[in-house]
Amino acid sequence: MSERPLVIDDDRYSRLRLIAWWDQEKLAQARVLVVGAGALGNEVLKNLALMGLGHIYIVDFDQIEESNLTRSVLFRRNDCGRSKAEAAASALKDLNPDLEILALHADILTDLGLGMVAEMDVVMGCLDNREARLWLNRMCWKTGTPWIDGGIQEINGVVKVFVPPDSACYECGMTDNDYRLINLRYSCPLLRQEDIQSGKVPTAPTISSIIAGMQTQEALKLIHDMPVEAGKIMVFNGVTNQFYKTEIQRKEDCLSHETYTQIAGADLASREHRVSDLLNWAQDFYKVGEWSLVLDRDLITAMSCHECGRQVEVLKTLSRVGHHQAICEGCGQVMQVERAHRIDAESRLVDCRLIEVGVPLFDIVRLRREGEERFVRLDRDRAESLSGVSAT
Repeated sequence: MSERPLVIDDDRYSRLRLIAWWDQEKLAQARVLVVGAGALGNEVLKNLALMGLGHIYIVDFDQIEESNLTRSVLFRRNDCGRSKAEAAASALKDLNPDLEILALHADILTDLGLGMVAEMDVVMGCLDNREARLWLNRMCWKTGTPWIDGGIQEINGVVKVFVPPDSACYECGMTDNDYRLINLRYSCPLLRQEDIQSGKVPTAPTISSIIAGMQTQEALKLIHDMPVEAGKIMVFNGVTNQFYKTEIQRKEDCLSHETYTQIAGADLASREHRVSDLLNWAQDFYKVGEWSLVLDRDLITAMSCHECGRQVEVLKTLSRVGHHQAICEGCGQVMQVERAHRIDAESRLVDCRLIEVGVPLFDIVRLRREGEERFVRLDRDRAESLSGVSAT
């Protein structure tokens, strides 16, 4: 019979080390990205900090409101108006000063580069809408990063574990109604509907604790190389206290099942360098020219009114352009939208900086020529992207 490990009273993690398979050093080295710092994200973050997860990255673009205080363990009244990500990071640093906890006040749809997702051991989705989940799913599949989705409503919740490239993914389980609800977020000219996007999901703090506990436990298994049930949905009904699991059927033709391979690193930065710099680098590196940059995010370049002839330059990604911006100030009609998906050496956009055409920091971009594709990581952004805003 093996002896139990000695308990050292001044070791914060001494009780955790009593778990036979627990590896505190492995946890200290791990990187976890938590997307969403609301009610569910608060509980996930609290759990990760208590366990001594060494490197925690928090992404959220929202500010704290009074209504958040009944469901968010890390927020206080004097935090109202602060960035959720930054307030959560400060609270976690106080909870466990051993950790590197970094906040990114950012929108996952536009601001998060694939390079950052690729650096993570696990990504935790604590989101409240399908569009963000679908985008996060595709990012994780492109980089081969496991992710755990949590969802809550009232006192019910679900947890889904996804492990690329072999398991079923979030999009495999989407229905026609899911796609319809995503499309409802955009109007006829395919611009964001502000009133739909601002919807709130009613939840109680109890279900946040339950689902976040399950999410964090699955992350523990992944970090310790323990088996998980990838591609399954774990459902908890808080009204009846019933728990069941169901399997998502993997779709071999699913649009999310794309993994970037043979990624080259370039000493380029999204804020500093232009599209032309990237195309010139590709010509030198691959020894052939005529490359084009393929944009992951639809780029709105301009809007024009057929009634009065008014034209407006835009240069923003689709999710950053609201429906009200498409209303012509001259005649009140809805203007037509011009979009760009690909930029080559002859394009008028070639002199734009990469960030201006929707390429975030530390992204992995797609280049194409005559049926060939190559993937390039913007390595000069790495330090800035992974440093974020540190909580001190």
